[in-house]
Amino acid sequence: MAASGEDMEGAPAAPPQTAGYVEAPLDLVRLSLDERIYVKMRHERELRGRLHAYDQHLNMILEEVEETITTMEIDEETYEEVCTQTKRTIPMLFVRGDGVILVSPAQRGGGLKD
Repeated sequence: MAASGEDMEGAPAAPPQTAGYVEAPLDLVRLSLDERIYVKMRHERELRGRLHAYDQHLNMILEEVEETITTMEIDEETYEEVCTQTKRTIPMLFVRGDGVILVSPAQRGGGLKD
């Protein structure tokens, strides 16, 4: 009799093929299809929106997107850093994958915070 987790010949059994199974990095993105996600981009940009499609380059199509752009400037009089955030809403957006740093499922109840 084979031990748990092995097939009849003693080789490791194949993992269960369920909709929630993650085997490769893009599987985590696949599980987020039609769900709200958080995307951190280059140049201090953040996106939160519903993922409609993606490819192996992490090009994505997002819907109901809230974009946040953070800019840091130095006050010339006090030499202090001044941080400003600009937000805008975009109904549908194509995101080019080479600018993506991080993709995460958005947390419920207000999104992600730094």
